[in-house]
Amino acid sequence: MVEPTTESLEKIKKFVKGYAEKSGTTMHPNPAVTQAVVKGLAVHLDELGKPLCPCNFYNDKREEAKLRRWICACDEMQMYKYCHCLLFVREDGLPITEYLPEGHEGREIYGLVLDPTPGKGRALKHKVPASATAG
Repeated sequence: MVEPTTESLEKIKKFVKGYAEKSGTTMHPNPAVTQAVVKGLAVHLDELGKPLCPCNFYNDKREEAKLRRWICACDEMQMYKYCHCLLFVREDGLPITEYLPEGHEGREIYGLVLDPTPGKGRALKHKVPASATAG
């Protein structure tokens, strides 16, 4: 894997720390998980100018970055407080699934995982489709 610049790595680390605090989440308790995602975000910051989620496959990263939905903190995180990368999680390392719609893969995999800080995060909750029944 390409190594990110020190500048991008530090920017992402600062962002992740601040966003975790702001959203009422914590970074994954396994440092290897956090480091891998942070590194991937920093590489994309260098490559694309934006921290595109490194945990997805994209046919065209540049086009995907223009859409914004997978720029960290992604739309899923801001709408449902769910981080499929497991970067932003509860203290026990589980991703919050409480607000996900029924049938979402996160809910299917992890079950119902309650949000310990419901007053924080979800800046885009107003964009959750009315048909979503959870949360």
